[in-house]
Formats: sequence, C-alpha cells, structure tokens
Amino acid sequence: MKSNFSLLFYIRKQKNYKGGAMPIYIRITVNGRRADLSTGREREPAKWNSKAGRAIGTRQETKSLNNYLDSLQSKVREAHQTLIDTHQPITTENLTNQFTGKTQQSRYLMQLFLEHNAKVKALIGNGFEANTLKGYNTSEKHLTSYLKENYGKSDIEINQLDYAFIAGFEFYLKTTCKISGVSAAKYIKHLKKIVNYCLANGWLKQNPFINYKSTVKAKERTYLTQEELDMIANKKFSIERLSQVRDIFVFSCYTGLSYADVKKLKRFEISNGIDGESWIFTSRQKTDTSSRIPLLPAASAILHRYEDHPECQVKDIVLPVLSNQKMNSYLKEIADLSVIHKHLTFHLARHTFATTVTLSNGVPIESVSKMLGHTNIKTTQHYAKILDLKVSKDMAQLKQKYAVI
Repeated sequence: MKSNFSLLFYIRKQKNYKGGAMPIYIRITVNGRRADLSTGREREPAKWNSKAGRAIGTRQETKSLNNYLDSLQSKVREAHQTLIDTHQPITTENLTNQFTGKTQQSRYLMQLFLEHNAKVKALIGNGFEANTLKGYNTSEKHLTSYLKENYGKSDIEINQLDYAFIAGFEFYLKTTCKISGVSAAKYIKHLKKIVNYCLANGWLKQNPFINYKSTVKAKERTYLTQEELDMIANKKFSIERLSQVRDIFVFSCYTGLSYADVKKLKRFEISNGIDGESWIFTSRQKTDTSSRIPLLPAASAILHRYEDHPECQVKDIVLPVLSNQKMNSYLKEIADLSVIHKHLTFHLARHTFATTVTLSNGVPIESVSKMLGHTNIKTTQHYAKILDLKVSKDMAQLKQKYAVI
C-alpha cells in the first residue's frame, strides 16, 4: 500500500514562555497522522528559519546544530526504508518505533532454536520425521554446551553471532565432542537454518555465515559390485530369518527404496505402468516426493515369493520387514557368510541401485534421480562421481577413436 510520508523540524513554545531559546521538535507525518518527537536541542526564535526548518547563522554552533538535524533526518529516512525492505506497514507508529529503536526486541539464539524444534515436533508425520527432530535436538544440546563452555552463558543474542562464533562451534564439535566432519557440517547446517530465519524476518542486518565455508568433503558412498550382489543373492541360508532379510535387502538393491519406504510399501502401490509392465508407484517418506520405479525381474521374483506370507496378507504389505536395528544386525551375519568384506547396512542397498544397477549400466542420471525420489539432481551426482567403471567405459570409447587416427 502506497503511503505519503513527510517530516519537518520546528520550535515549540512551551507554556509560561517568557523568552529565550525554545525546544526543537521533529514532526513525522504518514497519511495525515503525525507524531512529534523532541530532538533534545533548543534555538531562539529569531535565529530559526521555520520554512527551512533549520537554524540561521554562520557560527560553528549553528553549523553543528544543522548537521545534527540533518543526521536525524537521514535516520528517519533510513527507518522508512527499513520498513519497506522488511515488508512492514508504513504507519506513524511503526516509523517512530523504528527510528527510536523501540522495535529492536532482543532475540536469543537458543530460544529461537527451541521454538523451531517445537514446531518440527508438531509437524511430525506431516512433513517431518522423528529422526529429523532427533537431529535438531542434538544440535540444540551441542550449542547449549558450546555456549556454556566458551561463553559462560546459556544463551546469546542473535546480533552477537559472527564468523568467530560459527568457526568456534565447528572446532568445538570436532575436538571436544569428537564428532566427524560430516556430522559437524550437519549441525552447522541446522544453525544456519535459524540464522536464515532471522535474516528473513529482518532481525539480523548482516549474515554471520557470509565468510564461512565448510571444508568437509562428502563421504564416499559404499556400494556392492555386481559380483558381490550376485554372491549375496545366490547364497543359500539354512536360517529362515537370514533368507528373509537377504531377500528384502536384494529387493532394495534392485529398486533403490530406502528401509522406511520398503517397510511401508503396500500391495496397491504395485501396478502396471505406461509400458504395461509392473511398476512401483509410491512416495518417499523422507521428502514426500513421488517415486516411480519399473520392477526388474529380480525384484519381481522376490515379491512373488512373499505373496502368501501371513504378515503381508494381514497388513497388505509386499514384504515382511523387520526393525531397522534387526535388519542391520542380520546383514552383518549375511556379509560374513557370503564372504563380503564391506560394512553391510540396509542403506547400502540404495547406493548399490544408484551405482551398480543403474548408472553403471547406462541409465541416464535424470532417470536415476527420479526413481530415487531425489529433490535435487546434485544429490544423484554424488553417485556418478565414484563410478570408476563408468569412466573406464567412456574413456575406452575415446581410446578407440584416437587409435583409428
């Protein structure tokens, strides 16, 4: 909404005035509504130009007074611009509060962090997962400990955040808390989210992260080669629970579904796709993004194997998935019995799908990203970086070209 804004300086005659200097006031007017504030200065009426709103004279004291009034005028205009930049209503009250500093309410980092975590807790199941809240709570605990140890206080005003605070927090996480660089980067990211929230609300005038750059390198993702995947898939187990866990793990290797997504996968989410073949039509629990995956023969065979499983029939699910803790525990046994010398976890199946099953076989990265349900293709590109086999094949074609020359 457009507003009419003006200001002027004037001298005000007080009651029982008997002569001499009179106080100088500044009048702020917005859309016909005005507010009068004292400047804390005085001037004799004979030495005041009411039209110009300035003192008359050539002496140094007159120049100093006029310079002071000029500075007040600039501050009012800055306050007006701040209201515009922060999308606040331009009213007489807002403008005078901004000018006098009454709007500068003290806001504290940990208080904002706790408020943020309370909102995340309220949204669990509706955009957030319990593990996400767990991570934010851990960040809050680390920040609280850092403040007590390095600043001797339990909270800090957000306008006191600077590069030294952020760099110091990272150093504290890596040394005192013995946290890896990757985990430390996650907690720093949580802090940055709070800072960005403050910047968006106009509570911070300068971004304390402006000169900060994380030096952590992304952890190389482990995955199974096709030979290792075949060894696990073809291994005969005498214990039923190991066979069951192996089947579900291999199913994830050929679909790219995470543990949470395999566990919640319903039978109705398996249906014919555009090509008439069986597809998975689901959404990722973590990001709520859609994921459409054509079923490979190995994955289809596993689904058929469990069609009559009692738990699957009762719950209308496709596979009888155990708890994540039990799955990972049994996968260690499976790795030992299959002579696989890698730390086998369920999430490694998702990495295997992205690398060995799809990208290594020439599936375009855009298609892989869509099947994995990634919201940003940069996430998928991390897998492409570690495919030496793909690089070897690409360079082999280039070698053939130069060999002809």
